[in-house]
Amino acid sequence: MSIISNENQERNPRGIPKAPFIADVAEFLGADPNPEAALKDFQAALAYSSPSSSAHVQRRKYRYMDQNLTQRRQTLEEKIPEIKKTLSMVEFLQERRDGKSASTEGDLEDDDLEDDDDSASAKALTTTFELNDTLYAEATLEDTDTVYLWLGRTRLRSHRVHAQANVMLSYKLPAAISLLRSKLGAAEKSLSTVVEDLDFLREQITVMEVNTARVYNWDVKRRRELREREAKAGQAKEG
Repeated sequence: MSIISNENQERNPRGIPKAPFIADVAEFLGADPNPEAALKDFQAALAYSSPSSSAHVQRRKYRYMDQNLTQRRQTLEEKIPEIKKTLSMVEFLQERRDGKSASTEGDLEDDDLEDDDDSASAKALTTTFELNDTLYAEATLEDTDTVYLWLGRTRLRSHRVHAQANVMLSYKLPAAISLLRSKLGAAEKSLSTVVEDLDFLREQITVMEVNTARVYNWDVKRRRELREREAKAGQAKEG
């Protein structure tokens, strides 16, 4: 009778089981109905998972999955603008460097051109950078073909220590642009998948809540009818 334990149950592309709608409660419960067990099964499918629950049990719990995916969505929605901002800055540095290269080539081809130290291409770049959420500092950037990118948290291991730390690596501008575009594409694709899974999950939660209400109402009606039959039987005996 379990609605969530069937291994052949239909699933979405990420393996989230689809909750079947119970059209006929009596047929679902069978000849020896046990509504209490069915309702308990439904609540188990809906409930948040405890930390001690096994992984396969956790994956069956719709609200647990909804909670995890909601957190992942929030993380991605914060991460994507940061990647875009970083990519925009690195692309600007590359465009500025390309512009300087083109200007230098033009100067070499035309011996009559005079040096112009005040030209835009020769000027140092003055900008601000973020120290924390509310504090910025001014900096002058020299012409460079290298940037340093944070790669997030990486697990570090030795024979005695297991730890995680933020890792920064240096990249040439073209390599940094390629990496950031790849990460941006992956993050946007992941966000799209998470949003799709959240929509699917919330549909399943709604179906399970409707199933719960239908089984509960069916049981209330069955108990009322049973009491009425018992009352009529008692009256017949007295008569």
